[in-house]
Amino acid sequence: MEMIITLSRRTLQEALMVSSPILIVGIVVSIVISVLQVMTSIQEVTISTVPRLAAVAGAMFVCMPWILRHLITFMVQLFGDFHPFLK
Repeated sequence: MEMIITLSRRTLQEALMVSSPILIVGIVVSIVISVLQVMTSIQEVTISTVPRLAAVAGAMFVCMPWILRHLITFMVQLFGDFHPFLK
């Protein structure tokens, strides 16, 4: 039972670590656009959606090598020490 909890915890930590840069970029861009919309009183949906999508796509493009290296390292560590899970 302890191994299952440890493996689940490590997997959730990796998922948070990998997704956090993209989520942070999305949140920051959303806040900036919301403030600009409040200041200018322009309430168009596309003005808030298109820049957010572009920023998230750019963040994914920039962070993809780091994300892949991080996930590959996690998988190599997991499968390299797979013997305890076979019991």
